[in-house]
Amino acid sequence: MSWPRLVLLLLGLTLILGLMLWLISSLQWLYGQIALTSPFLANLLVFCLIALMAVLIGIFLYYAWQFRGKKKTKQHHPPQVPEDKVDAAASNLRAVHRQIQQIQDEVTRQALLQQTRQMAKTFKRRELKIVVFGTGSAGKTSLVNAVVGHMVGEVGATIGTTEVGQTFRCQLRGIDQELLITDTPGLSEPGIAGTDREQAARKLATEADLLLFVVDGDLTQSEYQPLRALGRMGKRSLLVFNKTDCYTATDQTQIQRRLQERVQHWIQTEDVVAIAAHPQPLRLPSGELLAPEPELDALLQRISQILRAEGEDLFADNILLQSQRLGTEARQQIDRERRQQADQIVDRFQWIGAGVIWVTPVPVIDLLATAAVNTQMVIEIAKIYGCDLTLERAKDLALSLAKTMVSLGIVKGAIEVFARALQFSVVGFVVGKTIQSVGAAYLTRIAGKSFIEYFRNDQAWGDGGMTEVVQRQFQLHRRDRFVKAFIQEAITKLPAEFGRHVQQQLTPTRSEPTNNP
Repeated sequence: MSWPRLVLLLLGLTLILGLMLWLISSLQWLYGQIALTSPFLANLLVFCLIALMAVLIGIFLYYAWQFRGKKKTKQHHPPQVPEDKVDAAASNLRAVHRQIQQIQDEVTRQALLQQTRQMAKTFKRRELKIVVFGTGSAGKTSLVNAVVGHMVGEVGATIGTTEVGQTFRCQLRGIDQELLITDTPGLSEPGIAGTDREQAARKLATEADLLLFVVDGDLTQSEYQPLRALGRMGKRSLLVFNKTDCYTATDQTQIQRRLQERVQHWIQTEDVVAIAAHPQPLRLPSGELLAPEPELDALLQRISQILRAEGEDLFADNILLQSQRLGTEARQQIDRERRQQADQIVDRFQWIGAGVIWVTPVPVIDLLATAAVNTQMVIEIAKIYGCDLTLERAKDLALSLAKTMVSLGIVKGAIEVFARALQFSVVGFVVGKTIQSVGAAYLTRIAGKSFIEYFRNDQAWGDGGMTEVVQRQFQLHRRDRFVKAFIQEAITKLPAEFGRHVQQQLTPTRSEPTNNP
């Protein structure tokens, strides 16, 4: 508690205690006078006065407490997230759509908008997508055929026959919702075409509401890695152990237990299911071959349980996941576009700063001489990132960064870098201005790049503060290759007199000996 509040509180308590003593003395006198004629009235008066005093004390304490809490820091409550996942998914999809509208590149914007429109259609239809994924030899297609054959209702023709698989529209017993089940190409197919199909299949897998990852034995490395990646992504998956008819009962149990152990951190034990989608034919004593019925009961029951218990959540979670992915792509594209625009601003102002130094007769690089340049640069960079800075705020930022650069020795370091690169051995007015101009452009560039990082991080310098950001930019821009390219650009940007003197320093005279072998 601050001293003024404490003094006020003590004065109030002193006043109350004084009044209480006065009231007690007065009550004693009144009580003695009235009690001589009417003891009842005397007792009633004392009770009323005591009650009034208690009320006054309570009011004082109440307002004192209110006054104490007036200047408390305003609490920022996080935005309320809809409890219903479907509402949250719809809200997130709308937010992503608005974000994509900020992208300036027409091709990229339309491509991402098309994906949001497709997601919106899926959201409206409430179709659950089941994707079958795995290696080509695990029996994915046999599983799809067997599952579709056990679905009730009419199974129409494929609604999508492409190089990346087939999709069937069907319905499962006990589930009112219509399902889409998609077969995908196998993992680890040979050739460039196989690699392209695998990438498309992986994309389909990330878009599934429920993933059926099919294996025909213990997990291989090529199967484990994509399955683990999908698990980290939060993709709801069933690990389907197919071709159990090829194993003895003991081997089947051991393999299934081993699979459960390998994926226990992201797939539940009951979600590792053993099936035989296309059992091997049996030869009868008569010599005829009998094709056994697929053994799918465990898988179909588990799918039904999941869809009944988690159907809406699976759908909403997938929409959220896909919209977050689109949001990330949109943010990355917006960041790239903003950085390109901000880099152009830095390129422009660094040569403006160099020109200011070239025409200003100062003996050393004076950051204050280019303060107005840096201030305007900060304002324009801020606008790119949607921040409206006041002139005073921009001046404060530019001055703070200039002081940081001086304290870190970056100004001196810049002079040394360019003096060494230009190989100046004679100090003169033009030579001095040359180093100063290039150094000013260089320092303006470091300042601009530092400000870009500041605005990219929502006007925050990060844990290391301004010092770490500036030092990192200086280290990035002091490499020999960059310095040489920077000097060559300066020759074309600054006055012709500058370029002529630089060329004289960089080009050996005829009298200089050559090092011919």
